[in-house]
Amino acid sequence: MGMRSKEDYNEEDLARINETINSGIHSIERKPFRFRLLFLWWIVVAVMGGVSWFLARLVGAV
Repeated sequence: MGMRSKEDYNEEDLARINETINSGIHSIERKPFRFRLLFLWWIVVAVMGGVSWFLARLVGAV
């Protein structure tokens, strides 16, 4: 089932669609994506992986 074109809707339907799109969660201004936070998470995961590898090596599991 594909998407319908604008011609498939009458004016009343288009008005309700626009009202729905411009209200509720759709009208919230969102902050831009923060690459620094992603980089920070990557560092945290890498450090935790390094610590777990070191501990496994310390007890002889690796």
